[in-house]
Amino acid sequence: MSYDLNDAQPQMAPIGELIPDGTFAKLRLTIRPGGVDGGTQMDAGLLKASQSSDAKMLDCEFTILEGPHARRKFWQSFTVAGGKVDEKGQSIGWKISKSTFRAIIDSALGLDPRDETPATKAKRVLPGLRQLDGIVFAARIMVEPASNPKYRDQNRIANVVLPDEPHYAAIMRGETVPPEPVNAPPRKAATAPAPGWQAQAPAWGTQQATAPQAQGAQPAPAGNPGQGTSGAPTQTAMPAWLNG
Repeated sequence: MSYDLNDAQPQMAPIGELIPDGTFAKLRLTIRPGGVDGGTQMDAGLLKASQSSDAKMLDCEFTILEGPHARRKFWQSFTVAGGKVDEKGQSIGWKISKSTFRAIIDSALGLDPRDETPATKAKRVLPGLRQLDGIVFAARIMVEPASNPKYRDQNRIANVVLPDEPHYAAIMRGETVPPEPVNAPPRKAATAPAPGWQAQAPAWGTQQATAPQAQGAQPAPAGNPGQGTSGAPTQTAMPAWLNG
């Protein structure tokens, strides 16, 4: 018996080494359940509770699927409820997360972000956030500098790449696209080390990430994914990636 190692995959990058700033990649999202119930029956035990506020988060792992950084991973949490609220009492973090999730669906399914026809809108309605688990989409990755020298810089999604953007097709084909660095400045240091849930992904459009969320705020009354404006469950076709 012998072991032929010639077809082995290249070794992984050193642990802790960051994915270069501005890297374009095809990503797969994997949810890491945190034991906290979400707003739908499907999302029972799906979310993670913040250790410093009432915020509830979706804890996501992103894996690069193709190209020179294939198999590299990074992690990011998205606020689903609670935290800092706006003048209407709605969770600011959830509004930003919802924009990101919409962009991820548009990217994964090849939907025109300007398409508001009933058939396309139905594809953006989920009976639960759990259905985002396993979705594959295009994105640009950034390096977010730490606000405190005691902590390491981190990879984050700079923006989801949408079907109407120049690099989209090449990324989804697995081709290597030259990086476009973000060169994000360090965040202002807080009075205490900022927990991971405060780091929000930029929205799919021009909206920027929210400021750190305050403690003691009440969860927003915004409707759950999969519900219409009346609060009643919306019957809709399942997103295409669920059928694969």
